[in-house]
Amino acid sequence: MSLLEDLAASYRILAEHGVIDGYGHVSVRSERDPNRYFISRSLAPELVTEDDLMEFDLDNRPIDPRWPTMYSERPIHGSIYAARPDVTAVCHNHARSLIPFGITGTPIRPVLHIAGSIGAEIPVWDVRDEFGDTDLLVTTAPLGDSLARKLGPHRVCLMRGHGAVVAAHDLKATVFVSIYLMVNAALIGEARQLGEITYLSEGEIRLTEQMNFRARSQNRAWEYWARRAGFATTAND
Repeated sequence: MSLLEDLAASYRILAEHGVIDGYGHVSVRSERDPNRYFISRSLAPELVTEDDLMEFDLDNRPIDPRWPTMYSERPIHGSIYAARPDVTAVCHNHARSLIPFGITGTPIRPVLHIAGSIGAEIPVWDVRDEFGDTDLLVTTAPLGDSLARKLGPHRVCLMRGHGAVVAAHDLKATVFVSIYLMVNAALIGEARQLGEITYLSEGEIRLTEQMNFRARSQNRAWEYWARRAGFATTAND
């Protein structure tokens, strides 16, 4: 599969897992020009095909404005790509299990070995701290830049009352982290009802992160998810 085929598949995969529903989006940095990225036109994620993908510069201007409707929160993506040259894919989602952590200040830490790749520290961005009362959407460059600063060097940043962003070194890793971030948050919520939680140690997080990001592990998950979403792939061959 090409990069754009993988991007279209990522929308379907994340929708199938409930990470994104009628809202949310995922993007990938252009392989030809690091100052450009691809993202779908404004469309429910489960409906996205390769024909719906558009190319933008890092100021979030369309290179070929063939579709009149575009996601208003493109600054999330442009600002993160501009601030983080190491990032090649970004996901913004509203996964329900994440919201309680962003509104209570309760930290999310890995409890599951497959979730070690979410990282040991996950900051929370509260738009009100810098901009006062807003509709909580990230629709301007100053808002996007502020979010990118809070994300900093991390892979995940929660957005108070809104959702989260995930930014990683490639598209498959971004999808992987997005799914297991949601799973890990749900497990913490369930475990709290049973008793005290044992989180992964820093050493365990480092070692599980290395394991999870091996090509064999990433391709195994991607092939399974992509086929379930209706895409033929032999990524694990």
